[in-house]
Amino acid sequence: MTKSRFLKDVILLSLTAFGGPQAHMAMFLDFLVEKRKYLSEEDLIELIALCQILPGPTSTQTITAVGYKIGGIPLALVTLLLWLTPAGLAMIGIAMFIGYLQDQNISLDFMRFLAPMAVAVVAFAAYKITSKVVKTKIQIALCIFSTIAAFLITISGNANVASISFPLLLILGGWITARSNTEEKPADLSLNIEWKNLILFGGFFVLSSALGYLFHLRIFALFENFYRNGSLIFGGGQVLIPLLKVEMVDSQKYLTDGEFLSGLSFVQAMPGPMFNFCGYLGATAMKDTGMMGQFVGGLVGLIGIFLPGTLLIFFVIRFWEELKKYPVVKASLTGVNAMASGLVIAAAALLFLPVDTNPTDSTGLINLALMVGTFLVLLWGKIPVPFVILAGLGLGFL
Repeated sequence: MTKSRFLKDVILLSLTAFGGPQAHMAMFLDFLVEKRKYLSEEDLIELIALCQILPGPTSTQTITAVGYKIGGIPLALVTLLLWLTPAGLAMIGIAMFIGYLQDQNISLDFMRFLAPMAVAVVAFAAYKITSKVVKTKIQIALCIFSTIAAFLITISGNANVASISFPLLLILGGWITARSNTEEKPADLSLNIEWKNLILFGGFFVLSSALGYLFHLRIFALFENFYRNGSLIFGGGQVLIPLLKVEMVDSQKYLTDGEFLSGLSFVQAMPGPMFNFCGYLGATAMKDTGMMGQFVGGLVGLIGIFLPGTLLIFFVIRFWEELKKYPVVKASLTGVNAMASGLVIAAAALLFLPVDTNPTDSTGLINLALMVGTFLVLLWGKIPVPFVILAGLGLGFL
């Protein structure tokens, strides 16, 4: 009964989880822990910390890991598919339809309220997560340091530096708190590591590179591009976006700037992970091959971007329960959580910057009102995040 109910809940989340990984984490805490009690708050926070130090889509890896804790590998695989399918297929469909919208000059102004509301959702996620995991003086210091560092690194505009720096911040936080550990490892602890998924991860990396080099077919080049980025991206979709623009638009010219930005607008109105954007990119990159070619390109985009993170979480999660029993590992998680909280706060600040918040004009005043109102509604706790976002879409249509 628990497994079937969990899968129904995953479907519900896949249709309603708006707002990016930080907002997803707040929804997981609220729905999977507080309402359904599938796992403890401590277990979920530990899984979030684990997934944040792995490359790939954090929220996808987290909910997959929750599925593993409840029902092992079979349930984890079904969880992954249910979580990705609705928005992933929708983004492929949108790629097939976006040309028509552009030709007909159909306005996308109905999404104009989403940006300020998304800022409030992420700010609320930062508040909720930070209040739960940042408790000691050293955690407060690490959180503040992480916030400032992540903000400055991101506004510098160098996506490659950001993709390297974010995991290094998490590792630094874990190292600092691990050094404060004074407990000895219990004598009966041992790790039973299965290397199969790590070998598959490396094998696909080599295979994708070889196919892209040997066969000058766009479909192989796309898979190599997405798999490589999925293997190296830390920090979520916000880091992924500038890197993909450089490769897909500026370098390979598979898409125009307008096509890229249109797809980016749509994916932000979709539930699920930002990485679903790659379904749109893959399909649009194959726009000259017909509808079937576009559909295959979209699937290649989704498989390429999600496969590396999936293989890594399946590799680590098998021995995670034993690994986290090591006192030094448990101590390091407090630092990782503190640094990760800083990244969420920085994300909220960075999302706030481009939004017009000038109180002297009507647009800025409306945006400010939406931010404050959305935050207060979420703080009140009576209306779930997805319904708040859907209300914003409804206002946009009106």
